[in-house]
Amino acid sequence: MDVVLRGVEEADWPRWRDLRLRMLADTPLAFTETLETARGHDEEEWRSRVRRAREPGSSTLVAEEGERWVATMSVFTHPRQGLFLVSVYVDPAHRGEGLADRVLAEVLRWARTRPGQDGIRLHVHERNPRAQAFYHRWGFRDTGVRVPYHLDPTQREVEMRLAFPGPAPGPAPAPGGHGA
Repeated sequence: MDVVLRGVEEADWPRWRDLRLRMLADTPLAFTETLETARGHDEEEWRSRVRRAREPGSSTLVAEEGERWVATMSVFTHPRQGLFLVSVYVDPAHRGEGLADRVLAEVLRWARTRPGQDGIRLHVHERNPRAQAFYHRWGFRDTGVRVPYHLDPTQREVEMRLAFPGPAPGPAPAPGGHGA
């Protein structure tokens, strides 16, 4: 398997759309929009989503095998919660090959360079124990906070947090370091 990790560009919007639709069809409890809603987005909405993935304070990685994207993960700076991780997704055909670990390792490497940040948070659906176990293995701990699942407030998401060791880094890296 020859998989390359890289950032996204606005011109990548068709592959971003295709990966997102596969994600929603395969793992509906991991995301805050439905497959039906995503299918209704036009080209400009998809381009906008790729642009947001490249904003300063954000990093999005995709794993590319040939012309096909097979995994992704994003992190962004939330105004109140600091660094916030958007769940990793790996295409079913590539699970069990260590790809999720590679993507998360790169995202955490980037996150630890962010000035003033002492950790990173994420929300995992309460009925997704596979994802909870994956993050727990990486050192994320349940904070005890439960937040309503966006699409069905009767369900909950588990908040998990990873504390970075040592003091938060000082000045930000050189410009251009906002993407993956």
